[in-house]
Amino acid sequence: MVSIGEALGGMLIGLSAAILLLANGRIAGISGILDGALMPPGLQPGWRLAFLLGLFAAVPMLWLAGFELPSIQVDAALPVVAIAGLLVGFGTRLGSGCTSGHGVCGIARGSGRSVAATLTFMASAAVTVFVVRHLFEA
Repeated sequence: MVSIGEALGGMLIGLSAAILLLANGRIAGISGILDGALMPPGLQPGWRLAFLLGLFAAVPMLWLAGFELPSIQVDAALPVVAIAGLLVGFGTRLGSGCTSGHGVCGIARGSGRSVAATLTFMASAAVTVFVVRHLFEA
């Protein structure tokens, strides 16, 4: 069952993606926003930096507002987490975008390429979970 917080979070993601598209004509794909923020200043990275700052500021703002934050536990070793991060970055480049760009914005725009990319992301995640939980675990 979806909690009220999860439902509100999903609505806010959709709303922010819609506002960015309507106001700036830009897709709210995090990998593209991050890539553009790291480019030279002549490429107008200001809105990108503000968007990224909002991503990181949301959790402390919720905490300050009195919301209880879930505890997060990572059982993997740092090298495994680093390799996983690199693989995600490689996949993002290979897929010409991330799940936020394809899954939230691309599907909403009716992009067949985004539907195919999102299905590929989800199938890869399911296979990875199966392999890690059932083949590598003793």
